Amino acid sequence: MKVKKLIGKKCYLSPINIEDYDQYYQWLNNSETTIYLSIFHQIIARHHEKDLLDKLIRTENGNYMMAIVENATDKLLGNCGLLNVDHINKNAEFGIFIGDEEARGKGIGEEATKLILDFGFNAINLNHIWLRVFTFNKNAIGLYKKIGFKTIGVKRESRIIGNNKVDELLMDILASEFKSPYILPLFDRVKKRFE
Repeated sequence: MKVKKLIGKKCYLSPINIEDYDQYYQWLNNSETTIYLSIFHQIIARHHEKDLLDKLIRTENGNYMMAIVENATDKLLGNCGLLNVDHINKNAEFGIFIGDEEARGKGIGEEATKLILDFGFNAINLNHIWLRVFTFNKNAIGLYKKIGFKTIGVKRESRIIGNNKVDELLMDILASEFKSPYILPLFDRVKKRFE
């Protein structure tokens, strides 16, 4: 059973279940999925994926990772989260992947991104969230701009695939630039009960 931590219209975010390691193993060894990720060159063994998930989800490592789950079916679609959270300077790196190919291009990534940003800005009180995205990932760049991320720099030729040298965009968003779709409206509803 999945726990619904943050609920959108199409998907919800749930704590990652380590028992889903076999699904992650399959996704993370699929070149169509990992071409967009920095782990494209890695071969991940099934017996190591469980340990990798365990390390990734430990908040004491500064990570807040959640599974992306479809509302209608409770089907695991991918994950997203905040990495290397710095509570003193109130910043973190954002990461996401949709492993389920059928879920891509349906607004799941947009909704999951908004939910995890809402969590970052309004639950753990971050001020600055940034990300990295390869310039060939035009759909993701368009999505991030739509949500409010701004380009803050370019790592030139940071990825090489064959003879292709690809730039990596650095983008960020501030708490003051983000409108809460879930947490603040939830707080307002709860607060009214006690007024």
